[in-house]
Amino acid sequence: MPQIKPDTRSMIERLISYDTTSRNSNLELIHFIANYLADLGVESELVHSEDKRKANLYATLGPSDRSGIALSGHTDVVPVDGQDWNQDPWTVSERDGLLFGRGTSDMKSFVALCLAYTPDFLAQVGQLPIHLCFTYDEEIGCVGVGPLLDYLAQKDVRPRCAIIGEPTGMQVVNAHKGRLGYTCHVRGHECHSSLAPHGVNAVQYAARLINRLVEIGRIKAEEGPFDHDYDVPFTTVHVGTIHGGTAVNIVPRDCSFEFEFRCLPGDDPHLLFNDLKGFAQGELEPEMKAIAAETGIVFEQGATFAGLDTPDDHEVVTLTKALAEANSTAKVAFGTEAGQIAARNIPAVVCGPGHIAQAHKPDEFISLEQLAKGEAFMTRLVKRLGEAPLAH
Repeated sequence: MPQIKPDTRSMIERLISYDTTSRNSNLELIHFIANYLADLGVESELVHSEDKRKANLYATLGPSDRSGIALSGHTDVVPVDGQDWNQDPWTVSERDGLLFGRGTSDMKSFVALCLAYTPDFLAQVGQLPIHLCFTYDEEIGCVGVGPLLDYLAQKDVRPRCAIIGEPTGMQVVNAHKGRLGYTCHVRGHECHSSLAPHGVNAVQYAARLINRLVEIGRIKAEEGPFDHDYDVPFTTVHVGTIHGGTAVNIVPRDCSFEFEFRCLPGDDPHLLFNDLKGFAQGELEPEMKAIAAETGIVFEQGATFAGLDTPDDHEVVTLTKALAEANSTAKVAFGTEAGQIAARNIPAVVCGPGHIAQAHKPDEFISLEQLAKGEAFMTRLVKRLGEAPLAH
């Protein structure tokens, strides 16, 4: 059975012990990391959320006057509410070569590897620095990384490239889909169901909008564009929730539903949304308002993140393939902060230990084998720091 460094194990245990579910503050964990780095002589810069309950952490290992490699990960995790765990999710337990705990796969183990190897980075770093980027609120739509990127945009020196350590089984992922999400609120006009033509049925109008979304999705599935490197090789349209009505004998006044577009890079989701919005404003609302002026349809944008499409021959792809000893790249349907980072002119890839299939589930785990591969990746990165800097 593979063995991992005691420092890696203890760091994973420490990070998992903090309940950083997205609804909670992450400051206790962030302050622990800042203090750990300070003990090693590294100064951290904190970028807080507006309410000051959360923070991103940014730190540079090595010369601060030049761009280096960013190692990036989010510190928040999804809830355990309603899940049937066989052990305490906030205490790491081991069984059959697996470490169990919320965040072991997604993605505190990568953060722990970065921190466990910080002394090695500091001992070896030369002209190529390492930048540590630890964020908040990734799990609710990649929200927290935005303020960090705004902060970095104001600096004279920022990362040259970034490796985001989401669980990919140590595959090098250079492309993923983007997401545009919305909640639609339909306001109708209530009346007794025996007088249904005098009312405006919010549920039925919501259903017509959903049917339009289904049609948009059908067209994308049949006409593309296509990229068969993805498991689902086309842009998808999905309706996830719907709420409406109070009783079967009342024409419902309110209905709301949530939907999303998961788009291939280069396929603009705003064009798809504009199709739906045009249908709502041009066809449905005039019908509704002809019966009751107070009716209408409102769209509220929700969780949204950019897609990723880093060229196979980019230096960050070549570097990460060498560090992971990978011969190929992959594309995934799930989203990460890499798209937003790359959109701000910091070329990015995704590569980290663990598998997305284990994320978000009860009894989330990561294997010691994956952690050993993550350690080998970091060991090669340490060696790389002592060599010539990246070519310009």
